[in-house]
Amino acid sequence: MSLNKTPFFELRSGSVDTLLFVVKTPDLDALRTELTRRFEATPEFFAGDVVAIDVRRLAEGERVSLPDLEKVLNDVRMRPIGIVALPAQTWAIQWANAGGLPILEARDRRGAPKPSADEAKPNTEAAAVIEAAVANTPPPPALPAPATIIDRPLRSGQQVYAKGDLIVLGLVSYGAEVIAEGNIHIYAPLRGRALAGVHGNLDARIFCTCLEPELISIAGIYRTTENPLPADVLSKPVQIWLNEEKLMIEPLRLT
Repeated sequence: MSLNKTPFFELRSGSVDTLLFVVKTPDLDALRTELTRRFEATPEFFAGDVVAIDVRRLAEGERVSLPDLEKVLNDVRMRPIGIVALPAQTWAIQWANAGGLPILEARDRRGAPKPSADEAKPNTEAAAVIEAAVANTPPPPALPAPATIIDRPLRSGQQVYAKGDLIVLGLVSYGAEVIAEGNIHIYAPLRGRALAGVHGNLDARIFCTCLEPELISIAGIYRTTENPLPADVLSKPVQIWLNEEKLMIEPLRLT
């Protein structure tokens, strides 16, 4: 039998979607306190999620105990699968090489600082020729994913995922979840969870005619019921968008 073919397993290239747990402080106690607070408010939201620990936002010279952080994440039922680090963060790379979690490469719109001009461009004549050719060739227009339309109510425990925009014509009940890579439109009460722009689309928005959610999220920035909504948007038609790293909620004027 060929070594390249076997009925027992395959090795194939692919990609796996995962969340980035972006570490912004080396204070492990503060991280533990905030994670515990969020987990107690919505324990089902974190349960079983796999995450990559992203330490690129730590300042130069800052470091966090990765074994201890891994344990903290496990305590709130998150499952770390790797580390994302800058080349200069040798402490994280050394821990990974010593048998900790593997070092992963992340391609995201936030997190890592942008490379300098010298780092971003290879200093070779061939690279310059290729770059000039690419710059003069307009890229083909990307075809947007078609919108997904759900014309029925969603009960507790049901989940809908859309690769483009998601349009829901019925009630999203407590315990139900709607997720989209693009925008979410809900023409009924939202009482469950709505997560838009889940692959890092910072321009995604959520629209609904009656806002009573367990959780709302855009590009990983979320808000739960532990933070009560103002009276001018609770149970009202609204639109939700992201400004920097803050969710903005604005009443919709439908008449």
